[in-house]
Amino acid sequence: SVTSPTGRKYKGVSFEKGNCGVSIMRSGEAMEQGLRDCCRSIRIGKILIQSDEETQRAKVYYAKFPPDIYRRKVLLMYPILSTGNTVIEAVKVLVEHG
Repeated sequence: SVTSPTGRKYKGVSFEKGNCGVSIMRSGEAMEQGLRDCCRSIRIGKILIQSDEETQRAKVYYAKFPPDIYRRKVLLMYPILSTGNTVIEAVKVLVEHG
């Protein structure tokens, strides 16, 4: 249980086996060290998604995940959100991998 700066109690969560992180490359990678600090042996996958400058459509260029990702709970790491297109494409790729 944690007390927030506003004085409210928050019942947190604890680490469980079977989790993994997936960072959307470049900005999401900034979150990897913090995740590793909390969960030392956590597996991390990567996705590279770029948006077309004219159409603003997101396109997946690269995806590499732990081989057993279909059995894991995924923490998708991406600290920037504007249109949501990048995250939508990332979730589609994750769903394709089970």
